[in-house]
Amino acid sequence: MTKDQIILFTLLGFVFVFLIWGRWRYDIVAFCALLVALIAGVVPGEQAFSGFGHPATVIIALVLIISRGLSNSGAIELVARYVVDSSRSVSSHIGILAGVGAALSAVMNNVAALALLMPVDMQAAANAKRSPALTLMPLSFATILGGMVTLIGTPPNIIIAAFRFEALGEPYHMFDFAPVGGVCAVVGLLFVMFVGWRLIPADRARHDTGKELFDLQDYIAEVYIPENSPVIGKRVRELDEDAEEADGAFVGLVRRGVRLPGLARRAVIETGDILVVKAGPEAIDKLVGKLGLEYHRPTGEKRTFENTDLGLIEVVVSEGARVEHRSALSLKLLYRHGVTLLGVSRQGRKFRDRVRKLELRAGDVLLLLGPSERLPEIVNWLGCLPLAERGLQVIQRDKVWLAVGVFALAILLASLGVLNLPMALAIVAVFMVLSGIVPLRQLYESVEWPVIVLLGSMIPIGGALEASGGTALIAGGILSLSQGQSAVVVLALLMVITMTLSDVMNNTATAVIAAPIAVDIATRLDVSPDPFLMAVAVAASAAFLTPIGHKNNTLIMGPGGYRFGDYWRMGLPLEVLIIAVGIPTILWAWPL
Repeated sequence: MTKDQIILFTLLGFVFVFLIWGRWRYDIVAFCALLVALIAGVVPGEQAFSGFGHPATVIIALVLIISRGLSNSGAIELVARYVVDSSRSVSSHIGILAGVGAALSAVMNNVAALALLMPVDMQAAANAKRSPALTLMPLSFATILGGMVTLIGTPPNIIIAAFRFEALGEPYHMFDFAPVGGVCAVVGLLFVMFVGWRLIPADRARHDTGKELFDLQDYIAEVYIPENSPVIGKRVRELDEDAEEADGAFVGLVRRGVRLPGLARRAVIETGDILVVKAGPEAIDKLVGKLGLEYHRPTGEKRTFENTDLGLIEVVVSEGARVEHRSALSLKLLYRHGVTLLGVSRQGRKFRDRVRKLELRAGDVLLLLGPSERLPEIVNWLGCLPLAERGLQVIQRDKVWLAVGVFALAILLASLGVLNLPMALAIVAVFMVLSGIVPLRQLYESVEWPVIVLLGSMIPIGGALEASGGTALIAGGILSLSQGQSAVVVLALLMVITMTLSDVMNNTATAVIAAPIAVDIATRLDVSPDPFLMAVAVAASAAFLTPIGHKNNTLIMGPGGYRFGDYWRMGLPLEVLIIAVGIPTILWAWPL
């Protein structure tokens, strides 16, 4: 290997490790890798930030803005209203909602599609008195499958299309992915509808997650002892009867910023102490009222609740949210916004950390307390998603058909070649803003900047890997593994390797790395690169084995009460099915 290849492979190795570790957000990891590559000289200075102006990056940003517009117009609400019925059987419910999710994901960002439908699914589960764990994972997988169908359905497809233009002079068009992606999506939907949900661990399915999460017995909250509280002078254990009556428990005491050892059951309560309670929101509120307590107002933070009309809201932390890897204390939620974090639920785990100091993770469920009229705005600012039907945005229902019509017209014009896709999407995005469907303040909020930074950073590194001969080296290794075998076997091997990478890495980064390898393999075999590029597109999106392979899988982890090892039970047979169906479909639609 050359010096540049050694540097790039080492750098990608570190990126791989840090992305799996998850301690640092993927965009920070990718941008640091780009800086190191620039300093080492393996990425030319003039190409340092070429990825941020890449067509794939621009298209992804525009799709995110349009997704917000479709949401704000009430298009998704309109669909959900007529198709969701909690009286249906589990299979029927999954089939209908998963079908809607897949269809939405084909024309908008699949993370946005799940975020819009997840509260609908959870409400249906609560009405039907069944665990949402039975339906959330199938819904997540369905929205991932739906993204395979069109060019704009998922970032890997956009990247593959842009790379084909650079390599062959002609990109993939809007529905070029439909023959392969559509077959994989339909077969995958049938699997999750009739078989997949039955593979979810029995103990998850038995839990009434509607009670476990919405009553939130796993919340650890803090309440303040004000002057004249009737509990002053009592021991903590003397409050057991009140706690049990409210279906909660006092599990600790904090005095002058220090948590007393154990459960502090013998400690005598003093003014200014903080009681640590394990309970649901209704139980917490009941105890606060009965025992003359107050919601925790930290010393040193001047701001208190300025509005007596307080509300509680339960939200889930999404990957890349402002609050991820930070604590309520570091964000100064109470001081800046008049909102306090009452508790955190993390798949039933107990915390020793103080709630305000707890570093939050994607998938955590948070209980927030604050002025009712400001809570939606603050939840949006935090980047979290509500676990109830969405009320964060005033829906502009009178503009729903206008938004859908303009979007459909733009897609039609792009498909017919009248406009190129970036121009068509840009026109729709501008229309969404000028018509007020996407307010100016939401314009930049709509763009998922971590994905943009990731893509903008990885594209120059991927280009450097190709220019240095690194992709040719990897392609040669894959061909060596399948020496003497047909091109079909090589295609299957590439698909398996790409799918495995996507299960532990961001699918966008996987597509950037795997696309040039696919073209190099096809060149060496003297066959068309299209089946290999299409295999990478499908495999990069098929991340079903872990909660870290795709954002949708992370998003459902907390609300569904899933564990890390739950995903492979449904995900492994689904990935095998995608390979078994995908390869013959690819060879039929895109012959070698």
